[in-house]
Amino acid sequence: MVNLSFKIGSLSFRNPVLTASGTCGYGSELEDFINPDDLGGIVVKGTTLEPREGNPYPRMAETSSGMLNSVGLQNKGIDYFEKYIYPRISKFNTNVIVNINGNTIDDYVSLAERIGKLDKIPALELNISCPNVKAGGMLFGTNPASAREVIREVRKAYSKILIVKLSPNVTSIEEFARIAEDEGADSVSLINTLLGMAVDVNTGKAVLPGFTGGLSGPAIKPVALRMVWQAARSVKIPVIGIGGIASAKDALEFIMAGAAAVQIGTAIFIDPESPIKVLSGIKEFLENKGVRDYSEIIGCINS
Repeated sequence: MVNLSFKIGSLSFRNPVLTASGTCGYGSELEDFINPDDLGGIVVKGTTLEPREGNPYPRMAETSSGMLNSVGLQNKGIDYFEKYIYPRISKFNTNVIVNINGNTIDDYVSLAERIGKLDKIPALELNISCPNVKAGGMLFGTNPASAREVIREVRKAYSKILIVKLSPNVTSIEEFARIAEDEGADSVSLINTLLGMAVDVNTGKAVLPGFTGGLSGPAIKPVALRMVWQAARSVKIPVIGIGGIASAKDALEFIMAGAAAVQIGTAIFIDPESPIKVLSGIKEFLENKGVRDYSEIIGCINS
């Protein structure tokens, strides 16, 4: 048997495959296809302090080997989450992680305090990297001083496991990973989507009403892999790899580059069973290689 478990701080995960925020709703949306409890964790869609309508339609556009999205963090806010969503997701027998986003540092702190009071939520993912909201989002994720301040204040307010989601739209991903570690984050997850756009040549207009959106899918995998490798070499806290992972081979590349775990995102839109298939493929690969503990291959390309 292969040991697939790992830890972030004091929090244990049964395996290294998680879902990415914004790609599976609140996890229950996957139940017709897979058992979410079989995964290492579910990262639920972004939650904000107040309800958000999101950006104008259309919000998604297919691109070569990828997808652009400009949803704009549509959600019903923390009050609705606590009253209607939390009772449902608290029944999962896996780690449920809430992704939070704010316009101001006070927003983030208030959200962290409220999430921290929910017994069945052991961790939050601090999203300082969303490229498709007009306020907040990339303001924090691409400015070192702002990133440091928001992580510091959230860390003061939140005592459970803190994962910071980093933006790829920066010059030095290592700098932001180190800032997160310095300010007390237990882990970093990367990458969020790359800023991109598409044009409809028949209409002569941008496909997305806001012109730009977040690019995800296989097209960003080489960039994500490079950044995960750089971040993992720069910090001692666990790194969670995200970006274009659609197969066990993809996931293994991230793990061998230094990721302690991976999140499956855009692939879920194509195949809702992809997280389980990735997990099964990792296990089969390690068994065939005679590896007893998957931690043996984390960052092995550097050894």
